[in-house]
Amino acid sequence: MNAAAPFNGIYVPVITPYQADGAIDYPALAAVLEFLVESGVHGIVCGGTTGEYYAQTLEARIALARFTRRQLAGRLPLTVGVGAVRQADSLAMARCAREIGADAILVGSPPYALPTEHENALNVLAIDREAGLPIMLYNYPGRMGVSMGDAFLNHVSQSPNVCAIKESSGDPDRLRRLAQHPAIALGCGMDDQALEFFAWGARFWVCAGANFLPREHIALYRACVIAGDFNTGRRIMSAMLPLMWRLEQGGQFIQTIKHGVTLAGLSSGPPRPPLQALNPQDQQALAQIVATLKTAVADINNPN
Repeated sequence: MNAAAPFNGIYVPVITPYQADGAIDYPALAAVLEFLVESGVHGIVCGGTTGEYYAQTLEARIALARFTRRQLAGRLPLTVGVGAVRQADSLAMARCAREIGADAILVGSPPYALPTEHENALNVLAIDREAGLPIMLYNYPGRMGVSMGDAFLNHVSQSPNVCAIKESSGDPDRLRRLAQHPAIALGCGMDDQALEFFAWGARFWVCAGANFLPREHIALYRACVIAGDFNTGRRIMSAMLPLMWRLEQGGQFIQTIKHGVTLAGLSSGPPRPPLQALNPQDQQALAQIVATLKTAVADINNPN
């Protein structure tokens, strides 16, 4: 991948499995990555929110990026998340991404600091100088506290490396405006709006639910983006909405993703504290949602 080539397809922000004592479970991570490769996803994001980067030391994040790169062995493009509260940590992650031969980096706003648009742009450009890789911006004001506005985008888009944005604001008007940006490709970062993103020309979807339902997410992408068949896309989206609403509006995002991975027969371990695993009632509800979704999408894809 290079800066001139936009992201395309289903990019999975991979979980970080943990052992009972909280240590990273590398064999379990290898199994998840192999499952995703075999399922036909189009790219992996390491060190995103779904991977619980915020609860990890810098050393652990670097080790995870190196391991993920080795495990993938070039079979899928790897995007490394470099977001951090401290700019020094973001720069260290950017150097790591460059050194391991990552294909791109994911750059969000530094949480809690509330930088101005100018300050935020300077932060991105400093990271860009360190990595020299294609950049997927990550706009998630609900977690970061600030939005990547027009002034920010105009500033950072002067770098040819800034070529895409994962948009997670949930603002439909912003989605429509970003779809018309001349230099930055639009990507879905709000699962319950995936159909709207594709209708407005988004070419990629960074979707945490694909950790355990990769084929179903790929089915929606293929229907809308590859085939341009929005009639089928609406049917698939309708089948997926109960899960997407639970993820985006249920308040237990990472807990739900991690239990979903266990439903796929893989080990995820608990989330890092203060988060806790889903209670038995929520586990049962998720299992029912997943089973219904899989059956519905299978019936849509194979009507006979």
